[in-house]
Amino acid sequence: MKILITGGLGQVGSYLTEELSKGGHNRVTVLDNFSSNIKDFVPPQDVTVVEGDIRGKELVDELVSKSDVTIHTAAQVSVVNSIENPIYDAEINVSGTLNLLDAARKCDIKRFIYISSAAVYGEPQYLPIDEKHPTNPMSPYGLSKLTGERYAMLFHSLYELPVVCLRLFNIYSPRQNSNSPYSGVITKFIERAKAGKPPIIFGDGNQTRDFVSVHDVVDVVVKCIECDDAVGEVFNVGTGVITTVNELAGLCSDMEPEYREAQSGDIRDSYADVGKLREFVGCVPAQSLENGLKELLY
Repeated sequence: MKILITGGLGQVGSYLTEELSKGGHNRVTVLDNFSSNIKDFVPPQDVTVVEGDIRGKELVDELVSKSDVTIHTAAQVSVVNSIENPIYDAEINVSGTLNLLDAARKCDIKRFIYISSAAVYGEPQYLPIDEKHPTNPMSPYGLSKLTGERYAMLFHSLYELPVVCLRLFNIYSPRQNSNSPYSGVITKFIERAKAGKPPIIFGDGNQTRDFVSVHDVVDVVVKCIECDDAVGEVFNVGTGVITTVNELAGLCSDMEPEYREAQSGDIRDSYADVGKLREFVGCVPAQSLENGLKELLY
């Protein structure tokens, strides 16, 4: 099977590139603009890496036409950057996605998997958050990911494009760059712990999140490639397990946290209902946070 992974050198994409190239059963091509700056990843030798931009229609048309499956992970992922430059955010996350969808509709493609974000929900109106929860993004980033989703679902209904949309919650992995302006709280806690510094918590630390290992995300994506019941559907990808930031700090460090003023705009509580993923795809992320953190801590 020929698989195209956009953003295949990024945090999620690199793990997908590794997993899907194992055993030589698939021919994997990566399209990436080399902006991710992730650490400790060298693509397997049998993976074809193409440096380019998802906004380049000619290149996108060529690569998608040669693939059986397109997994679209490439994105502008910084909420802060999206607020500072919403036009650039839309160019990447909306126009780039539309380029890929338009190319895919002209081909006999088996699956188009769109990597979305829980940011599409905005401030939760109820918990846990299921896929029927109202979508009210609080940033241009969240809006652009939601727009990409809606284009994907429209292309499914108009052109019968076999799309699957995955709304990822708080991902963590050893490859997340701690120097990135949008690195996750886990990465920041662990970097401080390794430096002998206490975790810094903004607010009282009782805010909740749903932390999901990148390995579980990869498992879900791989299953969605083969699961026909997933086509035309949107799924939450989280654990459904509630973790407070205080609990997370305790798992990352033995030191007493430093508490600072809460940051404006932060969502207080967020965690996923993964019942639909279990029903349609037959799996849910199962890695416990405590076990998942061992890969990052040691």
